[in-house]
Amino acid sequence: MHTQEQYDLIVIGSGAAGMMSAIIAARANKKVLLLEKLSKLGAKLKATGGGRCNLTNTLSNEDFMARFGREGRFMTPALEAFDHKKLRAFFADIGVESHAPDGYRVFPITHNAGTILTALEEEMIRVGVEIRCKQRVEELLFKNECMQGVKTQDSSYLSANVIVATGGMGYPVLGAEGDGYPLAQSVGHKVTELFPAMMPLKVKETWVQHCRADTIAKVELRVDLKKAKKLRATGDLIFTKSGIRGPVVLDFAREVTPLIAKYKEVPLLLNLTKGKNEDELFKYLKKQIDINSHQSTLELLKTLLPEALSIELCKLAGADYTLGFNKLKGQVKADLIKLLAWTPLTVIGHDGFKMAMITRGGVSLKEIHPDTMGSKVLKGLYFCGEVMNLDGPCGGYNLQWSFASGYLAGKSIG
Repeated sequence: MHTQEQYDLIVIGSGAAGMMSAIIAARANKKVLLLEKLSKLGAKLKATGGGRCNLTNTLSNEDFMARFGREGRFMTPALEAFDHKKLRAFFADIGVESHAPDGYRVFPITHNAGTILTALEEEMIRVGVEIRCKQRVEELLFKNECMQGVKTQDSSYLSANVIVATGGMGYPVLGAEGDGYPLAQSVGHKVTELFPAMMPLKVKETWVQHCRADTIAKVELRVDLKKAKKLRATGDLIFTKSGIRGPVVLDFAREVTPLIAKYKEVPLLLNLTKGKNEDELFKYLKKQIDINSHQSTLELLKTLLPEALSIELCKLAGADYTLGFNKLKGQVKADLIKLLAWTPLTVIGHDGFKMAMITRGGVSLKEIHPDTMGSKVLKGLYFCGEVMNLDGPCGGYNLQWSFASGYLAGKSIG
Protein backbone atom coordinates (compact mmCIF):
# COMPACT_ATOMS: atom_id res chain seq x y z
CA MET A 1 0.00 0.00 0.00
CA HIS A 2 1.26 3.48 -0.84
CA THR A 3 0.10 6.75 0.66
CA GLN A 4 -1.12 9.49 -1.67
CA GLU A 5 -0.60 13.24 -1.29
CA GLN A 6 -2.74 15.47 0.89
CA TYR A 7 -6.08 16.85 -0.36
CA ASP A 8 -8.36 19.56 1.00
CA LEU A 9 -11.36 17.32 0.34
CA ILE A 10 -12.09 13.71 -0.61
CA VAL A 11 -15.54 12.94 -2.03
CA ILE A 12 -16.75 9.33 -1.96
CA GLY A 13 -19.25 8.65 -4.75
CA SER A 14 -19.97 10.20 -8.15
CA GLY A 15 -23.73 10.64 -8.03
CA ALA A 16 -25.49 13.99 -8.22
CA ALA A 17 -24.54 14.94 -4.65
CA GLY A 18 -20.91 13.85 -4.92
CA MET A 19 -20.17 15.58 -8.21
CA MET A 20 -21.89 18.79 -7.10
CA SER A 21 -19.97 18.92 -3.81
CA ALA A 22 -16.66 18.33 -5.62
CA ILE A 23 -17.34 21.12 -8.14
CA ILE A 24 -18.37 23.68 -5.51
CA ALA A 25 -15.33 23.00 -3.30
CA ALA A 26 -12.95 23.06 -6.28
CA ARG A 27 -14.42 26.37 -7.44
CA ALA A 28 -13.24 27.75 -4.08
CA ASN A 29 -9.69 26.67 -5.02
CA LYS A 30 -9.72 23.56 -2.84
CA LYS A 31 -7.71 20.53 -3.91
CA VAL A 32 -10.41 17.88 -4.40
CA LEU A 33 -10.24 14.14 -5.03
CA LEU A 34 -13.36 12.25 -6.11
CA LEU A 35 -13.34 8.45 -5.67
CA GLU A 36 -15.78 6.18 -7.52
CA LYS A 37 -15.85 2.38 -7.12
CA LEU A 38 -17.25 1.72 -10.62
CA SER A 39 -15.31 2.15 -13.85
CA LYS A 40 -17.47 5.12 -14.91
CA LEU A 41 -19.02 8.12 -13.17
CA GLY A 42 -22.70 8.71 -12.43
CA ALA A 43 -24.20 5.34 -13.41
CA LYS A 44 -27.40 5.85 -11.42
CA LEU A 45 -27.71 9.52 -12.42
CA LYS A 46 -27.59 8.47 -16.08
CA ALA A 47 -30.54 6.14 -15.52
CA THR A 48 -32.66 8.52 -13.46
CA GLY A 49 -36.12 9.45 -14.66
CA GLY A 50 -36.05 6.67 -17.22
CA GLY A 51 -32.97 8.32 -18.68
CA ARG A 52 -34.77 11.68 -19.08
CA CYS A 53 -33.45 13.13 -15.79
CA ASN A 54 -36.22 14.98 -13.92
CA LEU A 55 -33.81 17.43 -12.28
CA THR A 56 -36.13 19.25 -9.90
CA ASN A 57 -39.58 20.85 -9.79
CA THR A 58 -41.03 24.34 -9.48
CA LEU A 59 -42.59 24.06 -6.01
CA SER A 60 -41.78 26.61 -3.32
CA ASN A 61 -39.29 25.45 -0.70
CA GLU A 62 -42.09 25.13 1.88
CA ASP A 63 -44.22 22.91 -0.34
CA PHE A 64 -41.15 20.97 -1.45
CA MET A 65 -40.09 20.15 2.12
CA ALA A 66 -43.64 19.19 3.10
CA ARG A 67 -43.56 16.33 0.58
CA PHE A 68 -40.69 14.73 2.52
CA GLY A 69 -42.76 14.41 5.71
CA ARG A 70 -41.71 15.34 9.21
CA GLU A 71 -37.97 15.20 8.44
CA GLY A 72 -38.35 17.68 5.59
CA ARG A 73 -37.51 20.77 7.65
CA PHE A 74 -33.94 19.51 7.85
CA MET A 75 -33.50 20.68 4.25
CA THR A 76 -34.19 24.36 5.01
CA PRO A 77 -30.55 25.65 4.90
CA ALA A 78 -29.68 23.55 1.83
CA LEU A 79 -32.71 24.74 -0.14
CA GLU A 80 -32.17 28.34 0.92
CA ALA A 81 -28.62 28.04 -0.43
CA PHE A 82 -29.52 26.14 -3.60
CA ASP A 83 -33.21 25.96 -4.59
CA HIS A 84 -34.63 24.92 -7.97
CA LYS A 85 -33.99 28.35 -9.50
CA LYS A 86 -30.32 28.29 -8.48
CA LEU A 87 -29.99 24.70 -9.67
CA ARG A 88 -31.30 25.64 -13.12
CA ALA A 89 -28.99 28.67 -13.19
CA PHE A 90 -26.04 26.44 -12.27
CA PHE A 91 -26.73 24.11 -15.18
CA ALA A 92 -27.37 26.98 -17.58
CA ASP A 93 -23.95 28.33 -16.56
CA ILE A 94 -22.27 25.05 -17.54
CA GLY A 95 -24.15 24.82 -20.83
CA VAL A 96 -27.32 22.87 -20.00
CA GLU A 97 -30.63 24.64 -20.55
CA SER A 98 -33.70 23.23 -18.81
CA HIS A 99 -37.46 23.63 -19.05
CA ALA A 100 -40.67 22.62 -17.29
CA PRO A 101 -43.02 21.43 -20.07
CA ASP A 102 -45.88 20.82 -17.62
CA GLY A 103 -45.06 23.85 -15.48
CA TYR A 104 -43.97 21.55 -12.65
CA ARG A 105 -41.28 18.98 -13.48
CA VAL A 106 -37.96 20.34 -14.74
CA PHE A 107 -35.90 18.47 -17.37
CA PRO A 108 -32.85 19.31 -19.46
CA ILE A 109 -34.25 20.40 -22.83
CA THR A 110 -32.59 17.34 -24.37
CA HIS A 111 -34.60 15.08 -22.01
CA ASN A 112 -31.41 13.06 -21.77
CA ALA A 113 -29.64 12.34 -18.46
CA GLY A 114 -26.40 11.93 -20.41
CA THR A 115 -26.45 15.69 -21.04
CA ILE A 116 -26.39 16.34 -17.29
CA LEU A 117 -23.69 13.77 -16.60
CA THR A 118 -21.42 15.03 -19.38
CA ALA A 119 -21.77 18.62 -18.21
CA LEU A 120 -20.91 17.71 -14.61
CA GLU A 121 -17.90 15.64 -15.71
CA GLU A 122 -16.61 18.45 -17.92
CA GLU A 123 -17.06 21.01 -15.14
CA MET A 124 -15.19 18.81 -12.66
CA ILE A 125 -12.30 18.57 -15.12
CA ARG A 126 -12.43 22.31 -15.80
CA VAL A 127 -12.17 23.23 -12.09
CA GLY A 128 -9.44 20.67 -11.44
CA VAL A 129 -11.18 17.89 -9.53
CA GLU A 130 -8.98 14.78 -9.54
CA ILE A 131 -11.14 11.79 -10.47
CA ARG A 132 -10.22 8.19 -9.69
CA CYS A 133 -12.54 5.34 -10.69
CA LYS A 134 -12.37 1.69 -9.58
CA GLN A 135 -11.60 2.90 -6.05
CA ARG A 136 -13.88 1.36 -3.43
CA VAL A 137 -13.47 3.09 -0.06
CA GLU A 138 -13.18 0.44 2.65
CA GLU A 139 -12.33 2.55 5.69
CA LEU A 140 -12.54 6.09 7.02
CA LEU A 141 -9.26 7.15 8.65
CA PHE A 142 -9.54 9.35 11.74
CA LYS A 143 -7.67 10.28 14.90
CA ASN A 144 -8.73 12.21 18.01
CA GLU A 145 -12.25 12.66 16.60
CA CYS A 146 -10.93 14.34 13.44
CA MET A 147 -10.92 13.03 9.86
CA GLN A 148 -7.57 12.10 8.36
CA GLY A 149 -8.53 10.44 5.06
CA VAL A 150 -9.75 7.20 3.54
CA LYS A 151 -8.42 3.76 2.69
CA THR A 152 -9.39 1.97 -0.54
CA GLN A 153 -8.61 -1.57 -1.65
CA ASP A 154 -5.08 -0.60 -2.70
CA SER A 155 -4.29 2.94 -1.44
CA SER A 156 -4.72 5.49 1.30
CA TYR A 157 -5.68 9.09 0.52
CA LEU A 158 -5.22 11.87 3.08
CA SER A 159 -7.59 14.75 3.85
CA ALA A 160 -9.02 16.50 6.89
CA ASN A 161 -12.37 16.67 5.04
CA VAL A 162 -14.33 13.74 3.63
CA ILE A 163 -17.79 13.80 2.06
CA VAL A 164 -19.76 10.54 1.99
CA ALA A 165 -22.06 10.71 -1.06
CA THR A 166 -22.47 7.00 -1.74
CA GLY A 167 -26.25 6.98 -2.24
CA GLY A 168 -28.62 4.30 -0.98
CA MET A 169 -29.25 0.67 -1.89
CA GLY A 170 -31.69 0.98 -4.81
CA TYR A 171 -30.56 -0.52 -8.14
CA PRO A 172 -27.37 -2.27 -6.92
CA VAL A 173 -26.59 -3.10 -10.57
CA LEU A 174 -25.80 0.63 -10.93
CA GLY A 175 -23.45 0.59 -7.96
CA ALA A 176 -25.88 1.49 -5.17
CA GLU A 177 -24.96 -1.08 -2.56
CA GLY A 178 -25.23 0.97 0.62
CA ASP A 179 -21.44 1.35 1.05
CA GLY A 180 -21.86 4.56 3.06
CA TYR A 181 -23.86 2.99 5.88
CA PRO A 182 -21.11 0.76 7.34
CA LEU A 183 -18.61 3.60 6.84
CA ALA A 184 -20.85 5.91 8.89
CA GLN A 185 -21.43 3.26 11.55
CA SER A 186 -17.69 2.54 11.80
CA VAL A 187 -17.08 6.05 13.18
CA GLY A 188 -20.06 6.06 15.53
CA HIS A 189 -22.99 7.29 13.42
CA LYS A 190 -26.43 5.72 13.77
CA VAL A 191 -28.13 4.37 10.63
CA THR A 192 -31.91 3.94 10.72
CA GLU A 193 -33.67 0.84 9.45
CA LEU A 194 -33.48 0.67 5.64
CA PHE A 195 -36.39 -0.09 3.30
CA PRO A 196 -36.71 -0.15 -0.50
CA ALA A 197 -38.89 2.67 -1.88
CA MET A 198 -40.24 4.05 -5.17
CA MET A 199 -41.08 0.67 -6.67
CA PRO A 200 -44.01 -1.55 -7.84
CA LEU A 201 -45.92 -3.58 -5.24
CA LYS A 202 -47.20 -7.16 -5.34
CA VAL A 203 -50.74 -8.03 -4.22
CA LYS A 204 -52.53 -11.18 -3.10
CA GLU A 205 -55.53 -10.74 -5.42
CA THR A 206 -55.17 -12.48 -8.79
CA TRP A 207 -57.87 -10.55 -10.69
CA VAL A 208 -55.46 -7.65 -11.27
CA GLN A 209 -53.67 -9.64 -14.00
CA HIS A 210 -56.73 -9.24 -16.24
CA CYS A 211 -56.60 -5.43 -16.05
CA ARG A 212 -53.11 -4.74 -17.39
CA ALA A 213 -53.92 -2.75 -20.52
CA ASP A 214 -55.00 0.54 -18.98
CA THR A 215 -53.74 3.40 -16.82
CA ILE A 216 -56.35 4.50 -14.26
CA ALA A 217 -56.13 8.24 -13.61
CA LYS A 218 -56.54 10.00 -10.24
CA VAL A 219 -56.71 6.85 -8.12
CA GLU A 220 -56.73 7.43 -4.37
CA LEU A 221 -54.85 4.86 -2.26
CA ARG A 222 -55.41 4.42 1.46
CA VAL A 223 -53.85 2.04 3.97
CA ASP A 224 -56.66 0.15 5.73
CA LEU A 225 -54.87 -0.34 9.04
CA LYS A 226 -56.03 1.32 12.27
CA LYS A 227 -52.54 2.67 13.04
CA ALA A 228 -51.94 3.96 9.50
CA LYS A 229 -55.31 5.46 8.50
CA LYS A 230 -53.71 8.81 7.63
CA LEU A 231 -51.51 7.30 4.93
CA ARG A 232 -52.99 8.10 1.52
CA ALA A 233 -51.94 9.27 -1.94
CA THR A 234 -53.56 10.15 -5.27
CA GLY A 235 -52.28 9.66 -8.82
CA ASP A 236 -52.18 7.41 -11.87
CA LEU A 237 -52.16 3.64 -11.31
CA ILE A 238 -51.41 0.66 -13.55
CA PHE A 239 -52.34 -2.95 -12.78
CA THR A 240 -49.64 -5.54 -13.48
CA LYS A 241 -49.50 -9.32 -13.74
CA SER A 242 -48.81 -9.57 -10.01
CA GLY A 243 -49.76 -6.22 -8.52
CA ILE A 244 -49.78 -2.46 -9.03
CA ARG A 245 -47.41 0.19 -10.31
CA GLY A 246 -47.60 3.71 -11.78
CA PRO A 247 -46.67 7.11 -10.29
CA VAL A 248 -49.03 6.90 -7.29
CA VAL A 249 -47.69 3.45 -6.36
CA LEU A 250 -44.05 4.49 -6.74
CA ASP A 251 -44.70 7.43 -4.40
CA PHE A 252 -46.75 5.43 -1.91
CA ALA A 253 -44.35 2.46 -1.75
CA ARG A 254 -42.11 4.39 0.68
CA GLU A 255 -44.99 4.31 3.20
CA VAL A 256 -45.97 0.70 2.50
CA THR A 257 -42.66 -1.18 2.54
CA PRO A 258 -42.00 -0.57 6.27
CA LEU A 259 -45.55 -1.79 6.99
CA ILE A 260 -44.96 -4.98 4.96
CA ALA A 261 -41.86 -5.66 7.07
CA LYS A 262 -43.96 -5.26 10.21
CA TYR A 263 -47.31 -6.84 9.28
CA LYS A 264 -46.40 -9.12 6.29
CA GLU A 265 -49.67 -8.07 4.60
CA VAL A 266 -50.92 -4.51 4.13
CA PRO A 267 -54.60 -3.98 3.22
CA LEU A 268 -55.26 -1.07 0.85
CA LEU A 269 -58.44 0.62 -0.31
CA LEU A 270 -58.47 2.09 -3.85
CA ASN A 271 -60.91 4.68 -5.11
CA LEU A 272 -60.79 4.07 -8.86
CA THR A 273 -63.61 6.49 -9.75
CA LYS A 274 -61.85 9.87 -9.42
CA GLY A 275 -62.90 10.42 -5.83
CA LYS A 276 -66.63 9.69 -6.16
CA ASN A 277 -68.14 8.31 -2.93
CA GLU A 278 -71.03 5.82 -2.76
CA ASP A 279 -73.77 8.48 -2.83
CA GLU A 280 -72.14 10.30 -5.74
CA LEU A 281 -71.71 7.02 -7.63
CA PHE A 282 -75.35 6.08 -7.12
CA LYS A 283 -76.50 9.48 -8.45
CA TYR A 284 -74.07 9.24 -11.38
CA LEU A 285 -75.25 5.75 -12.37
CA LYS A 286 -78.90 6.78 -12.05
CA LYS A 287 -78.29 9.76 -14.35
CA GLN A 288 -76.59 7.51 -16.94
CA ILE A 289 -79.52 5.07 -16.80
CA ASP A 290 -81.96 7.96 -17.37
CA ILE A 291 -79.98 8.87 -20.50
CA ASN A 292 -79.98 5.26 -21.78
CA SER A 293 -82.15 2.76 -19.91
CA HIS A 294 -81.28 -0.11 -22.29
CA GLN A 295 -77.55 -0.33 -21.57
CA SER A 296 -76.11 -3.30 -19.69
CA THR A 297 -74.32 -2.95 -16.36
CA LEU A 298 -71.00 -3.40 -18.20
CA GLU A 299 -71.82 -0.60 -20.64
CA LEU A 300 -72.81 1.56 -17.69
CA LEU A 301 -69.57 0.93 -15.80
CA LYS A 302 -67.51 1.55 -18.95
CA THR A 303 -68.54 5.21 -18.68
CA LEU A 304 -66.40 5.23 -15.51
CA LEU A 305 -63.71 2.59 -15.98
CA PRO A 306 -61.97 0.46 -18.64
CA GLU A 307 -63.86 -2.66 -19.74
CA ALA A 308 -61.52 -5.25 -18.23
CA LEU A 309 -61.61 -3.56 -14.82
CA SER A 310 -65.40 -3.14 -14.99
CA ILE A 311 -65.79 -6.88 -15.64
CA GLU A 312 -63.53 -7.84 -12.72
CA LEU A 313 -65.38 -5.56 -10.27
CA CYS A 314 -68.70 -7.02 -11.42
CA LYS A 315 -67.35 -10.51 -10.78
CA LEU A 316 -66.18 -9.49 -7.31
CA ALA A 317 -69.65 -8.15 -6.51
CA GLY A 318 -71.38 -11.21 -7.96
CA ALA A 319 -73.09 -9.03 -10.58
CA ASP A 320 -74.18 -10.33 -14.00
CA TYR A 321 -72.75 -7.53 -16.12
CA THR A 322 -74.87 -8.49 -19.15
CA LEU A 323 -78.03 -7.44 -17.29
CA GLY A 324 -79.25 -3.90 -16.85
CA PHE A 325 -78.19 -2.30 -13.56
CA ASN A 326 -81.80 -2.03 -12.30
CA LYS A 327 -82.29 -5.76 -12.90
CA LEU A 328 -79.56 -6.63 -10.37
CA LYS A 329 -80.59 -7.59 -6.83
CA GLY A 330 -80.52 -4.77 -4.30
CA GLN A 331 -77.63 -6.22 -2.30
CA VAL A 332 -75.61 -6.90 -5.45
CA LYS A 333 -76.08 -3.28 -6.57
CA ALA A 334 -75.02 -2.06 -3.13
CA ASP A 335 -71.95 -4.32 -3.13
CA LEU A 336 -70.97 -3.14 -6.61
CA ILE A 337 -71.28 0.54 -5.70
CA LYS A 338 -69.26 -0.09 -2.54
CA LEU A 339 -66.53 -1.78 -4.62
CA LEU A 340 -66.52 1.11 -7.08
CA ALA A 341 -66.02 3.56 -4.22
CA TRP A 342 -63.37 1.53 -2.40
CA THR A 343 -61.78 -1.50 -4.03
CA PRO A 344 -59.77 -3.63 -1.54
CA LEU A 345 -56.30 -4.94 -2.37
CA THR A 346 -53.76 -6.68 -0.16
CA VAL A 347 -50.08 -5.86 -0.63
CA ILE A 348 -47.95 -8.90 0.17
CA GLY A 349 -44.52 -8.00 -1.15
CA HIS A 350 -42.13 -6.34 -3.60
CA ASP A 351 -38.91 -7.10 -5.46
CA GLY A 352 -36.59 -5.59 -2.86
CA PHE A 353 -33.77 -3.15 -3.47
CA LYS A 354 -33.05 -4.48 -6.96
CA MET A 355 -36.20 -2.69 -8.21
CA ALA A 356 -36.18 0.24 -5.75
CA MET A 357 -35.29 3.65 -7.18
CA ILE A 358 -34.54 5.06 -3.73
CA THR A 359 -33.92 3.95 -0.16
CA ARG A 360 -36.06 4.89 2.83
CA GLY A 361 -33.82 5.39 5.88
CA GLY A 362 -30.15 6.17 6.24
CA VAL A 363 -27.65 8.06 8.40
CA SER A 364 -29.57 9.69 11.27
CA LEU A 365 -30.26 13.38 10.69
CA LYS A 366 -29.91 14.02 14.43
CA GLU A 367 -26.15 13.56 14.04
CA ILE A 368 -25.72 15.91 11.06
CA HIS A 369 -25.59 19.73 11.11
CA PRO A 370 -28.28 20.90 8.65
CA ASP A 371 -26.46 24.18 7.97
CA THR A 372 -23.24 22.48 6.79
CA MET A 373 -24.04 18.75 6.24
CA GLY A 374 -21.19 18.18 8.68
CA SER A 375 -21.08 15.30 11.16
CA LYS A 376 -21.74 16.00 14.84
CA VAL A 377 -19.71 12.88 15.65
CA LEU A 378 -16.46 13.44 13.75
CA LYS A 379 -14.91 16.73 12.69
CA GLY A 380 -14.28 16.95 8.94
CA LEU A 381 -16.83 14.28 7.98
CA TYR A 382 -19.81 15.32 5.82
CA PHE A 383 -22.81 13.58 4.28
CA CYS A 384 -24.99 14.50 1.33
CA GLY A 385 -27.70 12.97 -0.84
CA GLU A 386 -29.54 9.70 -0.40
CA VAL A 387 -27.14 8.22 2.17
CA MET A 388 -28.97 10.33 4.76
CA ASN A 389 -32.37 9.50 6.24
CA LEU A 390 -34.37 11.65 3.80
CA ASP A 391 -36.37 10.48 0.81
CA GLY A 392 -39.10 12.08 -1.24
CA PRO A 393 -41.64 11.14 -3.91
CA CYS A 394 -41.28 11.06 -7.71
CA GLY A 395 -40.99 14.38 -9.49
CA GLY A 396 -37.45 15.68 -9.08
CA TYR A 397 -37.52 15.75 -5.28
CA ASN A 398 -34.66 13.37 -4.60
CA LEU A 399 -32.36 14.81 -7.26
CA GLN A 400 -32.96 18.38 -6.07
CA TRP A 401 -32.15 17.27 -2.53
CA SER A 402 -28.97 15.53 -3.71
CA PHE A 403 -27.80 18.61 -5.62
CA ALA A 404 -28.72 21.02 -2.79
CA SER A 405 -27.09 18.98 -0.04
CA GLY A 406 -24.03 18.43 -2.24
CA TYR A 407 -23.82 22.16 -2.91
CA LEU A 408 -24.04 22.99 0.81
CA ALA A 409 -21.45 20.38 1.81
CA GLY A 410 -19.03 21.59 -0.88
CA LYS A 411 -19.61 25.22 0.08
CA SER A 412 -19.06 24.44 3.80
CA ILE A 413 -15.60 23.09 2.98
CA GLY A 414 -14.88 25.73 0.31
